[in-house]
Amino acid sequence: MKTRTVIGTWVLVAVMLNLGVAGVYAQSGRSITVRVRMTFSGNGAPSPINLNQPDTSTAEENVAGDGTLGPFTFRNVSAIASTPHPSSTCSALFFPRAAGAGLLRFEDGSLLKVTLTQGGDCIDVVHLVAHCTVIFQIDGGTGRFHDASGVLTLTETAYPVLADVLNNPVFFAETGQLTGTVFGVDIKKEASDDR
Repeated sequence: MKTRTVIGTWVLVAVMLNLGVAGVYAQSGRSITVRVRMTFSGNGAPSPINLNQPDTSTAEENVAGDGTLGPFTFRNVSAIASTPHPSSTCSALFFPRAAGAGLLRFEDGSLLKVTLTQGGDCIDVVHLVAHCTVIFQIDGGTGRFHDASGVLTLTETAYPVLADVLNNPVFFAETGQLTGTVFGVDIKKEASDDR
């Protein structure tokens, strides 16, 4: 009799634990933290958007890539200083970015919104190459990124493809990566996107 009671108690505990675990995974809105690394390529050029920042010009980048969160496109608009500034990290000409924002769009239609917090472009005019590092704050989005937050760092290399009549580069080929941590990715939507 005691053995039946003990076995019955263990079976009941096992069933309760399984139901409890299943309930946790079935909850809507359960989120996870994702460390990301995403590579991309695309182009950069002056933008028709005017951010009205003093002593800057506006540029935009349109790239596509793949990585931890899946295939994506990224459009980024930035106000970049018109004249070089001193920098301890750039041995060439450094042009800081004063303001900007961007949108990452993923195959499932989810958007991840980012705002520029710091960074700039280190331009080597001798070798005609720019190395850019920009830090973005994540400001939520749509779909699986509705409540997302975190920080992404963009590092890229840009080469001029086309110059204007004054021989100023105006269109660039760009390759690089986005790395960082995204907090609050909706696990339910993440799992359904993987199907």
